Amino acid sequence: MCGLAGWATTSAAPDAHALGPMAEALAHRGDGDALSAVIDQQPRRAVVMAASVTDETSRISLALDGAIVNGADLRKDLAKRGYQLRTRSDAELLLRAYQQWDKEMVKHLRGAFAFAIWDAPKERLMLARDRFGQKPLYMHQAGGALSFASEVRALTRAPGVKVEIDTNAVGEYLAQRFVRGPRTLIANVRKLVPGTYALWQFGTLRETRYWSPPDGEAPIARGPANPVEGFIERLAEAVELNMQTPKVGVLLSGGYDSAAIVALARTRHDHVTTFCAGFADDRRSELAAAKRVAEHFGTQHHEIVLERRDVLAQLPHLIASRDAPVSRPADVALHLLAREAARKVKVALSGDGGDEILGGYRRHTFLRGFKLSPKRVNGLFVIPVADPRLPVEEGRASALRNILFYEQTGWLADNLLERSDRMTAAASLELRMPFLDHRVAEYVSALPDSARVRGLSTKWILRQADRKLIGDANLKPRKAGFRIPVGDLMREQGVLDQLRGNGSRTRAYYDGKVLDRLLDEQLAGKRNHEETLWTLLNLE
Repeated sequence: MCGLAGWATTSAAPDAHALGPMAEALAHRGDGDALSAVIDQQPRRAVVMAASVTDETSRISLALDGAIVNGADLRKDLAKRGYQLRTRSDAELLLRAYQQWDKEMVKHLRGAFAFAIWDAPKERLMLARDRFGQKPLYMHQAGGALSFASEVRALTRAPGVKVEIDTNAVGEYLAQRFVRGPRTLIANVRKLVPGTYALWQFGTLRETRYWSPPDGEAPIARGPANPVEGFIERLAEAVELNMQTPKVGVLLSGGYDSAAIVALARTRHDHVTTFCAGFADDRRSELAAAKRVAEHFGTQHHEIVLERRDVLAQLPHLIASRDAPVSRPADVALHLLAREAARKVKVALSGDGGDEILGGYRRHTFLRGFKLSPKRVNGLFVIPVADPRLPVEEGRASALRNILFYEQTGWLADNLLERSDRMTAAASLELRMPFLDHRVAEYVSALPDSARVRGLSTKWILRQADRKLIGDANLKPRKAGFRIPVGDLMREQGVLDQLRGNGSRTRAYYDGKVLDRLLDEQLAGKRNHEETLWTLLNLE
């Protein structure tokens, strides 16, 4: 894991000294392969970027954030084609893959990744992001210049990038607590959409979608004879591929998703380290459920018991790390968990993405079997800011698939994965998500809706898989999510004072009288407005 930073221009030679501050802003993401500055200036263009590997001619340079988990297979393939790899680094592997397949290399990769390649002979910069967007990549384009970085705070240190708030994006954030890509809270700063690569050449940027979530298409007419076994086989492969590195652990909740990951990890590894965090005085804490799973599988388990004061102490740091307001209180718990896990391991697996791939939310149970028009499906997301970019299309088999496609292309990448990346990267922990292996997603998507939702039962195929993986143990996995007692926290003296009075910047976006009423009711214990007030407090 490391960060990407650089820029390219067709005009004046760039100030190469700005690369240092950009790299400093990404230091927490880990060193990965050692980075060095690549400066390539020619009469028609100039490029500056941090790179981890170059080819023998020093004409092709590459930097990678993330990991290529199918590296062993790729190495064998490239060796048969005559390539000799000098190291075991994923960066060199990507470089050889690029030399073999050019931009089509992305279709051969599995894992969580974002990378940048400067190809001097072609005078072309290539940027790419993994299929679901587990790793971030931001861009700023002005005239013929393009700047890029793994995080917004690094990008804003590039030459020519000005920080101006996009007020429309603020409205979107207030409505749904995240900003859908490619937009960000900063005007003229865009996300590279997941499953996309971008080519900058002679001042022109072209973006190509190389993969889309398969729920954008109808399922196959008839599924396999034993879909549960097929699912277990593919998830087991994804877990094993993601564990091919030293010092790997699992972030364990009491839910089906992480329980399946632990079960599959233990089938091939004698020693598995697990971690869970929660508040000791919270009756919905996952600590007890996670402990039962850990004891059943004999993992080396670590409990992180949180205190309320930890939340307030970490909040300013995490807002800076997030590049945006910390829209969910659980972000703080995830960071504190990652910080402790990073003392023991370098990489952690999580069950993130399971709900969006397998249909794990309660709303999914009443959508199965319905065939709604895109307008009516969009109407299920009642937000004050109507989003014309909502990628819901005609022709899909059911409302369930429409909603899953929306969640996989918006909520997942722009909220869940963005939060997970920032909170764990801020602790220098690399997070990997086996449920987001594209072969797992493609397999599940090809099954009928009933493989995911049956009656009031969500994630049906995973529940059946866990019966086989866990056996007869009476664990009854149940996930409550990382939870922080925000309502109680907000009643502590002084926490909400920032939202009072004309000095509050939030009042430029939110009705002051309404805000005062929410504050009064919250502090008096009359009503619980914790989600709204947390959103506004972080925006402040």
